[in-house]
Amino acid sequence: MKYKLWIIISLLIAIAFLSCKGGGGSQSGEVNFDRDASYALGLNIGANLKEGLNEDNLIPNIDEFIKGLRDGITGKEPRFSLHEARERIKIAYDAVAEIHAAEAVQKENEFLAENARKPGVNITSSGLQYEIITERTGGQRPTEQDIVLVHYEGKFINGKFFDSTYTRGQPQAMELDYIIPGWSEGVQLMTVGSKYILYVPSALAYGEEGFIDNWSGEVIIPPFSTLIFEVELLEINPN
Repeated sequence: MKYKLWIIISLLIAIAFLSCKGGGGSQSGEVNFDRDASYALGLNIGANLKEGLNEDNLIPNIDEFIKGLRDGITGKEPRFSLHEARERIKIAYDAVAEIHAAEAVQKENEFLAENARKPGVNITSSGLQYEIITERTGGQRPTEQDIVLVHYEGKFINGKFFDSTYTRGQPQAMELDYIIPGWSEGVQLMTVGSKYILYVPSALAYGEEGFIDNWSGEVIIPPFSTLIFEVELLEINPN
């Protein structure tokens, strides 16, 4: 279950708390938020939820969502318990996630099959695909135990960039035994001064889980993403 889904579950817990405070079929106490402030509160909650729903590709029935929200806040008898609500969310989420996973796998397979047929694309036994942009002959190649200094930029198959040392303005030192397998394998094919394009299948990258920022909860790499890296090997074991 993705991070953003917990926002929805947390909201349900908050609703249950509010309903307990309500102590019955109506709100507790008199309204102390004016009309516009009340609307603004709902708008803010809705906007934050929309971000999480969009990120997880969830499209709820808005009318039913509002009914549940109203019943929770007013303390009206709900259709089912909060525990059952969590279970229903998880079942629905898993069903949607399964559909999107199948679509992502199909898209990835189609891209890799088409890309493999392009002139100049090489394929290793692991399934890594790569192109040689420039090759420095006779140079040293790194091993898995080495640290390399590289310039690179990474993008998805739709062309959207997600990382670049060029944008940051300085190369990056990387330990080859601490990075994704496809990246490590591709760099070990290179000699110092060479530049390659690596097409890293999700099985050699972040797989079915993808990569989520632990602090923000933002999905950096979606599940089943083939990653494309243009890599320039500058140095092995830099000081």
